[in-house]
Amino acid sequence: MTYFQDKQGNMNSIPIDTSYNALICPNDILTIYVSSASEEASKFFNFSSSQDDGTSLVNGYVVDHYGNIQMPLVGNVHVGGFTTSAARDSVIQKLSKYLVNPTVKLNIRNFRVTILGAVVNPGVYPVLNEKITLTEALALAGDISDYGLRENIMIIREINDKKEFGFVNITSREFFSSSYYNLRTNDIIYVETARRKRLFTENFSRLLSWVTVPISAVYLVYRITSK
Repeated sequence: MTYFQDKQGNMNSIPIDTSYNALICPNDILTIYVSSASEEASKFFNFSSSQDDGTSLVNGYVVDHYGNIQMPLVGNVHVGGFTTSAARDSVIQKLSKYLVNPTVKLNIRNFRVTILGAVVNPGVYPVLNEKITLTEALALAGDISDYGLRENIMIIREINDKKEFGFVNITSREFFSSSYYNLRTNDIIYVETARRKRLFTENFSRLLSWVTVPISAVYLVYRITSK
C-alpha cells in the first residue's frame, strides 16, 4: 500500500504541530485526585477508591455546557477550553482557600476516537494519554483494508456545537502538516470503501444467487428422481 508519498516534488522535511494539547470541552468527564497536608481534608474532594476502578465514567466531574465543574464546598470551577495543566492550576487556586499546599492530578477520562468504514477493526478507541495522531488511530484499528480509500479520509469534528467535516490524503506527505494530523476527543474517522470494491461485491452477490438457485434446483430434482 502507498503511504506518505510525495506527488509535488522532493519533500524530505514536513513541519508538524508537536505543541498540541487536548482542550477540555462540555460533556467531558474529568478524573481529579486531590492531596494536601491533611489527608482527611483531601478525601472530601476525592471519589472513594472503592467506588472508582479507574475505568468507570460515572465517578468523575462532568463539564457542563458552560465549561464548569461542580466540586464539593468549592462550587463552580471553570475548566472549559483549558488544557489539563491549566485546569489543574484553576482547581488548585480554588482549593487553596480550604487546603494547605494542595496538589491536583487531573485527566480527561472520556478521551476517545471513533473509527468507521473500511478498516480491519472499526470501533470506539479510548486514548489514555489524551494525545493521538490519525496514523496511530488507524494503526489501532488494524490499518485500512485493501479496498479502503486512502486519498479521501473523512474526519468529523465537533467545534462550538457544530460538526466540521475535513478530508485528508494519507498517500501524500503533506498530510503531516494538516490540522487533522492530531485528533481531538470524540473525533470520528470514516474510511470510504472504493467504488470498485462495492461494485464487485454487489455483482458477485448477484452472480452467486443466479448460480446457487439453479444448482439447488437441479440437486433437488436429482434427489427426488434417485429415490
